[in-house]
Amino acid sequence: MEILIIVLIALLLLLAIGDIRRALITRPVFAFFQRVLPPLSPTEREAMQAGDTWWDAELFQGRPNWHAFLQTNAPHFTPEEQDFIDNQLETLLAMLDDFEIVQEDCDLPEAVWAYLRKEKFFAMIIGREFGGLDFSPAANSHIVSRIATRSISAAVTVMVPNSLGPGELLTHYGTSEQKDYWLPRLASGEEIPCFALTGPEAGSDAGSIPDTGIICRGEHDGKEVVGIRLNWDKRYITLAPVATVLGLAFKLYDPDGLLGDQQELGITCALIPTSHPGVETGARHLPLNQAFMNGTTYGKDVFVPLDWIIGGSDYAGKGWQMLMECLSAGRGISLPALAAATGHLTERMTGAYAYVRRQFGLPIGKFEGVQAAMGKIGGTNYILESMRRLTVTALMAGKSPSVITAMTKYHMTEMGRQVMDAAMDIHAGKGIQLGPKNYLGHGFMATPVSITVEGANILTRSLMIFGQGATRCHPYVLAEMEAASNPNQDQGLLDFDALLFRHIRFGLANAGGSLLMGLTAARWVKSPVSGWTGRYYQQLTRMSRALALTADVAMLSLGGDLKRKEMLSARLGDVLSHLYMASAVLKRYEDEGRQAGDHDYVTWALTHHLYEIGRAFQEFFANFPNRWLAWTLRLLIFPVGNHYKRPADQLYQAIAESMMEPSVTRERHTFLCYWKDDPNDVTGHMELAFRAMKSNRELYKKLSKAEKRGDIPPDLNGEALVAAALDAKLIDGAEAESLTACEGLRITAVAVDQFAPETLRRQPKEPG
Repeated sequence: MEILIIVLIALLLLLAIGDIRRALITRPVFAFFQRVLPPLSPTEREAMQAGDTWWDAELFQGRPNWHAFLQTNAPHFTPEEQDFIDNQLETLLAMLDDFEIVQEDCDLPEAVWAYLRKEKFFAMIIGREFGGLDFSPAANSHIVSRIATRSISAAVTVMVPNSLGPGELLTHYGTSEQKDYWLPRLASGEEIPCFALTGPEAGSDAGSIPDTGIICRGEHDGKEVVGIRLNWDKRYITLAPVATVLGLAFKLYDPDGLLGDQQELGITCALIPTSHPGVETGARHLPLNQAFMNGTTYGKDVFVPLDWIIGGSDYAGKGWQMLMECLSAGRGISLPALAAATGHLTERMTGAYAYVRRQFGLPIGKFEGVQAAMGKIGGTNYILESMRRLTVTALMAGKSPSVITAMTKYHMTEMGRQVMDAAMDIHAGKGIQLGPKNYLGHGFMATPVSITVEGANILTRSLMIFGQGATRCHPYVLAEMEAASNPNQDQGLLDFDALLFRHIRFGLANAGGSLLMGLTAARWVKSPVSGWTGRYYQQLTRMSRALALTADVAMLSLGGDLKRKEMLSARLGDVLSHLYMASAVLKRYEDEGRQAGDHDYVTWALTHHLYEIGRAFQEFFANFPNRWLAWTLRLLIFPVGNHYKRPADQLYQAIAESMMEPSVTRERHTFLCYWKDDPNDVTGHMELAFRAMKSNRELYKKLSKAEKRGDIPPDLNGEALVAAALDAKLIDGAEAESLTACEGLRITAVAVDQFAPETLRRQPKEPG
């Protein structure tokens, strides 16, 4: 006993006396940490430091404060925003004919361009003092989403000026002179902007752009001034073919020292009128049969004055930091808005089509195989809208959460692809044949556009989500990295010493907490709400703690190698993402007042997320190189096994049935989907047929029974069905009139477009 007491006293003295502790413990650990520290390039460091953290940090650290989270205000519109949505937006939507835009003109009609300019659709993020609308992220997201249910080409045209580009960069960094000159012109639509970042050798790795600017003397407006001689070659630039002002990113050099001693200044952003001598624009790409303006721009030895740098010469070399700081907001709004539109459109139209389209005497939505796909659409759309709202909530709170917006962009665009694939499977020929009645085809073809831009999804998942999350969201790692890279080694050691033992306590608490929650199924964990969702809060808290533990072990054991083991880090990113998405589902359910009609959708979504979290952990353990550590982690997190399962078949069926019912739930889940009360409208024809068939459901049931009895012939439709029913005295005159109208709508709804051969022939090329 005396020996044990002596040992404990010695350990306490060792930890309490700073010089001894640092010499025997901290210094060796510090040296090890410096060896395993993943190297960061300057562009990676700037990207890592851009933006801030929010709910993602609490989930990553294993201690989510659910009470505070649920009290966060839900997104809302100002009276001015609501008025714009009710009037200008609805007017625009009625003007859009996507078949004409894409297949016939390959451009928006002049009347639409004029209306977009006049009503300031390009100025949603520009302040009112400059003539802009100054709309919130909630309004921006809603407007882009609703347009996208009508026309992806129109939505992208509106989306781009309100995302990362000249308007946002000028707002945050422009000089007073630049703001006063450019922002009113951008707000009025007098100027159309584009932003040129990517090129043949720089896609997702935009920091590797080869385009250059050399500071030198040259002539501008008849005077010799210090300026920049630019050379660039850019592609994939949306709005470039019609832009009047070009935002340009390039690497800036000062070989003659005209600005100072530094020769390589770094990435810089400038604003250049496209009418300036040497600027080349106009050539178009054809992005997968879409009609939005996308193309190239290039210039050779183009001289511009120094004050065309956004922010002036003080911001020379700070372009990458500017881009990273501004990217988060746009990345959390624009492409996620397109994905949300896909979810709303596919749920509403697929539910209608599955009821209108009949096979073997039944709506196809009654067959279990179809219901499996429908359940996935409905459940996934609930997640899409929940995630859109939660990310907008963060942005409206003034946050710029780079990890959250990366998760939102990646997962929402991937889920958009999944629901579109499922809808195409159900619609079959209706979805394949392009024409004025096809509401899926252009969206299906546009899906890869969202997948590849603003950071390709493969890169976003494998490098960004966990790569940034591990350092930005962890309570100690970023500070430890800064201490380890401090050129003053003595100060770095002191800083590291202050962090080390707090980090050790954090890790031990996570290990103990994970084991206890695993053994007790987290039943002792407090839930912020009562009722059936309480168990989901408990399980998500448990998995949050498990992520914190696993991330620490992975970073400690693999160090810099974890950055290269993208398959492993991506799986931990998946855990964080599904925790965030499940949180979004719970938040929406509470914000909307726990709607009874949402029960099956919420259950499907949360069951799905827990299953995917468990699967990501299992695959991580199975592939972790240190088998002893993998076995230990599995034991701590799942001591009695991983019992998370996929959603049950009954949930898919319940969601499918809900999608085929005209109800408040259907309206709430698909409110972004625009349709016009017109039997010739691209979505209106299906919606009107659905409503008519629901109104006549009892009549169809009566005729179906009569068909089985042999009172009328089988497989009749249209006027033949009405005539047979009248002859058999099954319906009266009023019912016949209603059935005739309904059958006309139904036959139109299941039909596909056809064209005279000569209308599809290409125009012959002119000789020579």
